[in-house]
Amino acid sequence: MNDTLDTATTVLLVDDEPGILSSLRRLLRPAGYRIFTAESGKAGLEVLEHEPVDLVISDMRMPEMDGAQFLEQVRNRWPKTTRILLTGYADVASTIAAINRGEIYRYVSKPWDDDDLKLVVRDALEGARLRNENIRLLALTQAQNEELKDLNLNLEDKVRQRTSEIEQVNSFLNLANDKLKQNFLVSIKIFSSLMELRGGAMAGHSRRVADLARKLAIRLGVESKELQDIFFAALLHDVGKIGFPDSLLIRAVSKMGSEELGQYRKHVVAGESALMPLEELKDVSRIVRSHHEQFDGKGFPDGLEGADIVRGARILSVVNDYDGLQIGTLSDKRMSPDEAKALIIQSSGKRYDPQIVDAFIEMLGGLALESDRAKTVSHADLKVGMVLARDLLSKEGIMLLAADFVLDVAVIKKIQEYARRENHAITIYIRTDKH
Repeated sequence: MNDTLDTATTVLLVDDEPGILSSLRRLLRPAGYRIFTAESGKAGLEVLEHEPVDLVISDMRMPEMDGAQFLEQVRNRWPKTTRILLTGYADVASTIAAINRGEIYRYVSKPWDDDDLKLVVRDALEGARLRNENIRLLALTQAQNEELKDLNLNLEDKVRQRTSEIEQVNSFLNLANDKLKQNFLVSIKIFSSLMELRGGAMAGHSRRVADLARKLAIRLGVESKELQDIFFAALLHDVGKIGFPDSLLIRAVSKMGSEELGQYRKHVVAGESALMPLEELKDVSRIVRSHHEQFDGKGFPDGLEGADIVRGARILSVVNDYDGLQIGTLSDKRMSPDEAKALIIQSSGKRYDPQIVDAFIEMLGGLALESDRAKTVSHADLKVGMVLARDLLSKEGIMLLAADFVLDVAVIKKIQEYARRENHAITIYIRTDKH
């Protein structure tokens, strides 16, 4: 027989005396328990086989199967079911046996106190609930820990995978950026070469000035961004002359009339205007505008003096005039390198920044030593691994390869094909020192 509540805790009462069972049922029913009764241990086991039971209260003395035997089977087969023993006689040995074999929660002596029994039942069920909840939470925690472990492993794999993807993307971006920089430099060199295509003394001038300006800027400790701007400005410093007629382009500055001189002086402003629209060349355009300013303030177009002239323009002024004096663009007489150097020194503190002149003269001495460590080789005698001591120029003065370039099979073949095609005996300077 049973009283049921769908969500109630289930209690099984086992006693061979129907009156005891009725008393227990009346005592516990108000608490809302779902109650089953059995008049023997065997009947109690049958109930347990068909119904989930939270708590068993069993009498000790019963025929066929006493309480100790019954509760021992309950412990073995349904260990989560809490067990309470009712004992009506002072048999200590039997009670101890029940405790040991059935691992009972409590034993209660007959006759019992109703309030005490209700309290024992309530505490037993609450203890069981807490143990079961603890088991559930422990299992949940272990499961979650396993999930977290798997998640961490997956997360580490994903992080490594994502890091690898990012590194690959960065590598591609760096390659693309390097390619853009290379293309930008090539574009500037092509732009610079437009003037050299006019021929005459202009051929190779911008390239030589750019090389000297870069080396001088390095000697002066110029940082990378400014160094690049100076190099670009040197390549492009004459771009404002692109619209000059041939007659003005080939005339030395010292031989120009006032009208021609006025037109000539506009080329720095024209060069600045041509370059300024490009964000990357704004600082370059400022150097181009000011490279004919003089340290004593007597230059053009703005009459700047001293440190008011941007450093790149002060550097460019020295190397530009040094090359210009030798190719005859400043005076009708072409000077030797030593004569051009002497004039630069003479104009130090007037036309040129003295500090830059000193560094330039020291640099020229070093370059002379480098020239002593070079030898000339014909195109037919080139070998893989040779290093250019000077820029390799075409017969028009256009740079084919930069100094310090290491020759390989493909490049040597192209040089030899060019020499045969152009019927031009190329003079190639090769470094003799170790590299």
